[in-house]
Parts: sequence; structure tokens; C-alpha cells
Amino acid sequence: MVKLILKQTLCLDNLNILDLGSGEGGTAFVLSDKNSVVSLDINLVRLKRQDKNFNIKKVNGSALVLPFASNSFDIIILQDVIEHLEQTHIIIEEMHRVLKPQGVVYLSTPNRFSVINIIFDPHWGMPFLSLLNRQNIKNFYLKRFRKTEMNRTDIAELLSLKDLLRFFSNYFHLRLFTTYTVKELLDGNKGIVWSDFHLSTIRIIKKISLDKVLISAANNKFGLINKYFTPTFYMVLIKQ
Repeated sequence: MVKLILKQTLCLDNLNILDLGSGEGGTAFVLSDKNSVVSLDINLVRLKRQDKNFNIKKVNGSALVLPFASNSFDIIILQDVIEHLEQTHIIIEEMHRVLKPQGVVYLSTPNRFSVINIIFDPHWGMPFLSLLNRQNIKNFYLKRFRKTEMNRTDIAELLSLKDLLRFFSNYFHLRLFTTYTVKELLDGNKGIVWSDFHLSTIRIIKKISLDKVLISAANNKFGLINKYFTPTFYMVLIKQ
């Protein structure tokens, strides 16, 4: 999905790409074809598990202080990562610094106020947790039901569309790709969702022929549909 969306914006050829919070390295690997990719993650164990690839440079580091010169990258990938980070304003300033003029950020992140996520939180599989901040998730859920995870440093705090606009609009021009991703999702692109709940929901939607209604309702505007229904935001942010 990352590559498909980026291709709507620019030619993916001979570019410098930073995959920020690269995890197991799957996206970095896909983008390394014809491009130079830096795979950065704070978790050294995950970095070591990534496949060896001469087009990928692995860096163990923090998004708070990116170890790169200004104007180094054409693209930054922030795939399902920002909800796990604190001190977001510092990270955004760092991304803006290392991006080249007119560089882009690919951003995907779950929607805090989506009715789907309120019913079934994408990280914990429980209702209403998407509405809580990080500390309240610790106090009201982990403390009672998952004590062994109390000390995790990557607990997700979901963001709303309003949050994203507030964080990014002074640095980037934001473009939503909801229409495109809804079509891909209902056409069977399994890389978009993977939980049993969401996959079952899609099957039901198609069975009762609601897919055409959803495709017609989907849009790329910063309005009601994307504020309260779109489960995951898919965006391209263009550096200002």
C-alpha cells in the first residue's frame, strides 16, 4: 500500500528514502528497488532481524535526534508509528529538517474517533480504548488486565484528524488518500487490515452489498467521513 500511494504523488526511482520506525523492515525492502533506503529503528533487535540488502542502510537511533544532515531525503516513511511516539512536535521538526525541499512524508495512523476503532481498538482489541491517552490506558487497562506490559515505552495513543492537522499543517501540505485506500481494501488488498474483526467486517460489508455505498461515500476531504468513520488515515505530506 505504501508504494501504491507514493506512486500517485511522485516517481519512485533513484530517491533517498528514510523509513522511520522501520520495525521488521518489510516496507524498507519493498522501497529499496531502484532507491537508496535508510532503515531507522530504536529497537536494535528488530533491526538485526531485517533482511540483508545492499540498498538499505540500517541505523539504530531515535526520531528525536535524527543523525542525518539537513535536506538529506526525498521521502520519509512514517507507517503506523506516530501513535507510538512522544514529543511529537520535536519529531516533526526533525523530519522537516532532514527532508529535501518539496520532499514528502508517507503517513498512516489509526483514527482515534473512528466508530470502528471505538468499538474495537486496533492495538488492544477492546472497546473505547482508542479514546484514552497513553497514561489512562496504563491506569485503567494495563494495570488491571495486562500488568506485564505496564512498563512498555511504545503504548499507542491514537490521534484524531484534528490532531494531525494541528501537528503538521505549519510544516506540510496534507493530502488524504481515503478514496483510493477504500477501493483497494474492498477489492481485497489484505495489506491494509489483518485483524480477524476487521476482515470479518469487510466480508459482511461485501455480502450485504454495502461496498458500493462505502466507495461512493469515501472522500479525501477533512470533513465528517474522515473525522469519524475512516478507521486509518493514509496521507502524503508535502514539505512547505
